[in-house]
Amino acid sequence: MKNVLAHIKIYHLGVCDYKNAASNCLMKLVFSVFFVLIGCLSVNAQQLSTGGTQQLGAGIKTPKRVIEDFMDKRFGMFVHFGPVSLRGTEIGWSRGKEVPTIEYDNLYKEFNPLLFNADEWVKIAKDAGMKYLVITAKHHDGFCLWPTAFSDYNIMNSPFKRDIVEELSIACKKQGLAFCIYFTVADWHDPNYTKDQPGNIERFVLTMKNELKEVITRYNPYMLWFDGNWEKQWKLESGKELYQYIKSLDKDVIVNNRLGKGEHTSFSSESVGDYLTPEQKVGELNMNDQWESCITICNQWAWKPNDKMKSLKECVQTLVKTAGGNGNLLFNVGPMMDGRIETRQIERLNEMGTWLTKYGTTIYGTKGGPFKPNNVYATTRKGNLIYLHIFERNVDKFILPALVDAKIMKAHFLNGETVSFIQNKDFGVLINLPKVLPDAVSSVIVLELDKNAEKLTIINN
Repeated sequence: MKNVLAHIKIYHLGVCDYKNAASNCLMKLVFSVFFVLIGCLSVNAQQLSTGGTQQLGAGIKTPKRVIEDFMDKRFGMFVHFGPVSLRGTEIGWSRGKEVPTIEYDNLYKEFNPLLFNADEWVKIAKDAGMKYLVITAKHHDGFCLWPTAFSDYNIMNSPFKRDIVEELSIACKKQGLAFCIYFTVADWHDPNYTKDQPGNIERFVLTMKNELKEVITRYNPYMLWFDGNWEKQWKLESGKELYQYIKSLDKDVIVNNRLGKGEHTSFSSESVGDYLTPEQKVGELNMNDQWESCITICNQWAWKPNDKMKSLKECVQTLVKTAGGNGNLLFNVGPMMDGRIETRQIERLNEMGTWLTKYGTTIYGTKGGPFKPNNVYATTRKGNLIYLHIFERNVDKFILPALVDAKIMKAHFLNGETVSFIQNKDFGVLINLPKVLPDAVSSVIVLELDKNAEKLTIINN
């Protein structure tokens, strides 16, 4: 990327006075070179998705106002936590692999995270600029972080004996974050649900309904984040029926799309739920369907000692590309065995919060587009404004494709400092930048239009 950007800069030194370009031929050459170069940088970028008709498969829709509120939040914390933190292996998936099944299933007898503090977790999320929190109340290993009456495999039978779900729900309400619950439809600990042969699935579903009624009526979650729907035991009809049951308990609770048998990244006749859930990748630009990418701050979902952590640049640009694609980012942390979140993860999240303190208006409550996000830039929009996020710092000139249906009236940084530009409906927009952009991670230029930017059609790069 640096070599390509260097060529861009050198090329423009050769045509430093763009305004006095001798002919449209030269102008066309300049813009063509830029489009080719930026196109090369965008090979791995998201592809445009016009989306399909949302298929709930259950005949009940979550109110539009609730979904819009959720999408305006843009940034949330995912927390994978449980007895497995004692071994530092992956939650659920290490059962019967890195950790023998009998040993894994008895870890709860040692689970005593005495330094867990719900208020601290929520404050960390809030300081990072996150607007909601999702806790793994029940993962595939079947362990419940609340005192359910329908399974002995729960937090009250551990040495800890505290309701983690309740404490987090109270802390979220106190600090103004939306409280959400992760719940799986796959329980590898329940004898009525077996991975390799049919168990008593009707009894399993009844238990699950009872557990869901507990968490919905006790903790009033803003959203339920389901998982485990890919296994053969789970059927589409069960997902449809469960969605209806959930809505009978709380018509406003949001439900992700992992109750049916459809793909996580697109709606189909086998989908059940309110929004799409691409995993460990930024979703495609999609103005028709709501979506949320779930991505880890390190490699593993649950805590792992010395796990490789993403850089600040990668973290922020992941958030920006997600918002630029019109989606939310659910960013995961895995607390340690004693209940604390790692100091280095807290520091990284605080850095993201510092960036959002300055640039949050360009993320929260915005729409993605009108340009497709790529590895060079992403855009968001609100009202008559387009927020152009530039990821490289040392670029003296920048090209955007032409705005066919609108005209840029003014360009400036968030502090009001004017940015010069030239626009041409045939060739695009040339933006002149300072030698060094103000932010090393993602600088923002505000483009003020003569009309509502939210109504513009998507522009292919």
